[in-house]
Amino acid sequence: MEKHIQLPITREIARTIKSGDACLLSGVIYTARDAAHKRLCELADAGKPLPFDIENATIYYVGPTPAKPGQVIGSAGPTTSYRMDAYSPTLIALGETGMIGKGKRSPEVVEAMKRYGAVYFAAIGGAGALLSSCIKEAEIVCYEDLGAEAVRRLRVEDLPVVCVIDSDGNNLYESGRSAYLRSQN
Repeated sequence: MEKHIQLPITREIARTIKSGDACLLSGVIYTARDAAHKRLCELADAGKPLPFDIENATIYYVGPTPAKPGQVIGSAGPTTSYRMDAYSPTLIALGETGMIGKGKRSPEVVEAMKRYGAVYFAAIGGAGALLSSCIKEAEIVCYEDLGAEAVRRLRVEDLPVVCVIDSDGNNLYESGRSAYLRSQN
């Protein structure tokens, strides 16, 4: 069964999403990769406002390809999440409640998720063209000099993701592997 989630995700909603839940996200998300994350954290460290409202925001770790004529955006597949691990706890503490990427997260990120109430979703790597069909609007918010890695505001409809790590720290990468290994005995 899929959970239909209307964005933004509040901390209360984040706490209802469980590891293993297949979700379809609709609403506004932001894109940012490591260079943008670094700049966002530098602003936060300096006590300056961020260029978008981080409260209840979901950030998709993606650097989309250029849009072809008639398209909103090019291929938009997830990038490896661990590159954002140095920055994610800061953004979670500031109000970020959702992250979309692929791959494992550090213990520090998981602890911040548990402390503040945030979730980590995985999108299917290698399915960027399919995922881009769920993006209905895209506009650059800041850091245009980063090219594909500029921060974008996206409006998505039924973006398919799976909750990998929930706000209790349950981790599908760990529990799924354990369940598989038990089934082989």
